[in-house]
Parts: sequence; C-alpha cells; structure tokens
Amino acid sequence: MLGFLTIFVLITLKQKKMNSKTLRINIFTSVLIAFLGVFNDAKAQKKTNNYDNEDFQILHTQITHNKDLGVTIWEIRVNGEAGKTKPKAKGQLDGAPVLGYVFPTSLKSADVGFNDVKGIVALALTSHPDFDDTPLWDEDMDGDPKNKADGLIWHPHWVVLKEDKRVAGGLSVKQFVKEDDAVILPATNPGMPMYMDSPGFPVKTIGQSIKVIVPDYRIKNKTSFSYDGVAAYMMVNTSKTNKPMLGVYKVYSIASGNLSLPYKVIQK
Repeated sequence: MLGFLTIFVLITLKQKKMNSKTLRINIFTSVLIAFLGVFNDAKAQKKTNNYDNEDFQILHTQITHNKDLGVTIWEIRVNGEAGKTKPKAKGQLDGAPVLGYVFPTSLKSADVGFNDVKGIVALALTSHPDFDDTPLWDEDMDGDPKNKADGLIWHPHWVVLKEDKRVAGGLSVKQFVKEDDAVILPATNPGMPMYMDSPGFPVKTIGQSIKVIVPDYRIKNKTSFSYDGVAAYMMVNTSKTNKPMLGVYKVYSIASGNLSLPYKVIQK
C-alpha cells in the first residue's frame, strides 16, 4: 500500500499544470487512502487471528471407502477440539465470517453435479452464524429449515475453488453470471451465483475429529482420488466489486503443508 502511495505522489508531481493547492489536496487524499487501506487490512487480519488456535491445527486427514455400505468417510483430525471454535456473528451478510474444514480434491466438477468447469473441487465443512445457505435442511431441528441458526451448525458444501490474488488466502469460490445458460448446478444448491452446493451430508464432531459421510452415488461412484485437508477463515462480500463473493482470507493449517493433494482414498 505504501509503495502504491509513493508512485501516486510521483505521478502527481509530474503534472506540470497542477497548482500547489491541488497538489496538497491530492497528497493528503493519497495519504488518507493509504492509511485507511492499512487500517482495514490490519482489522481484517485481527479478525482472522481470533480463530487461529489448536482447533484449526490439522494433525491428520483421511478418506476411507466402505465398499459394503457404498460410502466414503471423510475425516480431519486436529490438535484441539474439532468444531468447538465457531465464528462470532457480524449481524449482516456483508462481511459475514465463515470458518471451514476443507477437503480439496482431484474430483471433477461434473462428479459432484456441476457443469464441466476448471477449478479445485472441494468439500467444505463450514459454520457461519449470520446466514443460512442450506434451505432444504433443518440442522437445528427447530422446524424452520431457513433460519440463521442452521448456519452455525457444521454442515457441508461442495465448492469449486479458483486462484484469487484479491484475497489474502489466495483462493475464492468460482462465480458465474446468472444468465449463463452453460452453468449447471445440483438441485440442492443454495441459489447463489457461484459454484456451491448444499448436499446435506451428515457431519459429526467427536473430540479431535470432524467427519462427514458421502454416498458413492453422489460422486458418480468415484472412490479413487487424491485430496488434502485445510482449515481456513473465509468471508462473504456483497458490497465490493473488486473482491469475490466468498474468499479465503486466512489459511490456518494444511495437512500436507503445501496443498499438493498427496493423500489417496483408503479402500476397506
């Protein structure tokens, strides 16, 4: 940000026709912009660090295929207590925090119900108290499948991730134009203009472990693939056109250490 400020001032100084009053105004404005940018970055970093604890330090990740039952069991094991730490509500959708235990995979987008599109297909187990994006499922069993309380309970999403340098974590959920007829989404999608599905798979937290069960037929019987494990802080954006709708702002830990997807499904 300060480098940007320096360039801005140098360009300003080269404007020969600019009077001293205008110059002072522009320098003041650029200083103010730089200060606000640094302040906001620091504020965002502080938010992500509030959740940087043992509950998001991954020890181990494993996916096991149970042939008899026709399911895969996905597990992330952490140093602390899996799922214990949840986001604090912001009170609105814009800027809403999302915590996640994420399984990036080598699966194709079509394997989980999307059209064929480039990106990393991941199964994200998430918690977010400000909104509900699983309108078909009543996670807190209160009779209302569309209330915000459902969002706080750990639940799964299929997402397609893309590299995104606009956010500190370097990844975001791939978006699309609503009018794009080429886009295919599963019937269980939450109705947002991005590659996200709310499949309703059961999620269970037990001590250091968080698990989710995925039926084989929901991934086109693909039971041999590569994967990794990631714990991350994400945030919703509905106001800034230069930021993604859902971006990764902080990666707390990666099972492999380098997101190389080195793990293979264990067959049982």
